[in-house]
Amino acid sequence: MNKKIKWDERYLEIIGVVTDYHHMGLQRTIEPIIFYPQQSSAYLTIKLGSQNIQEHIAKLETIYKKTFTGNPFEYFFIDENFNKQYTTEMQYGQLFTAAAIWAVVIACLGLFGLTTFSVESRTKEIGIRKVLGASVADITSLLSKDFLKLVVVAAIIAFPIGWYAMHTWLQDFAYRISISWWMIAAAALSAILIALVTISFQSIKAALMNPVKALRSE
Repeated sequence: MNKKIKWDERYLEIIGVVTDYHHMGLQRTIEPIIFYPQQSSAYLTIKLGSQNIQEHIAKLETIYKKTFTGNPFEYFFIDENFNKQYTTEMQYGQLFTAAAIWAVVIACLGLFGLTTFSVESRTKEIGIRKVLGASVADITSLLSKDFLKLVVVAAIIAFPIGWYAMHTWLQDFAYRISISWWMIAAAALSAILIALVTISFQSIKAALMNPVKALRSE
């Protein structure tokens, strides 16, 4: 390029320009950076292939101890060092994933228990409706709609709070995604489907029950 820049009272010749890339975490904006050859007393940078890593490290350790007698051999991988910037996010991700799974399991058990109780307490009503011509779909709808209403109300309350929490967390990043409406809609639909599957098991079982048996049980 035959161009030079002044750097620490020296003039360095520009031999190439690279595309912007994230040399720090996504929490920070991309800043200008200059690469130039120099000797470092702190680190030695070595490029290794992906095969036989431990064997290569052992050889490097032998050479290092011969060259720098008495100095401890310490090393780290650049990618692992870079990923440390996201340790907190990864820990939060694992924590929230585990919490979400347990919340879904507990909610499903609660819905299953409530549905069972509802079916048991309305056995006679279900039998009478079937005798009067109600179909399996009618009975299932009757037993499911009240619970689904509660799930929808819970979603209406929870999702704005979830959106706000996610939006606030994303503000820590200079480069971030936006939370689209379809993400909220997909989460709401998933919650409703999970609830529907949980409720439907007992509802369909009750709807298929012999109405004579149901009336006799009363």
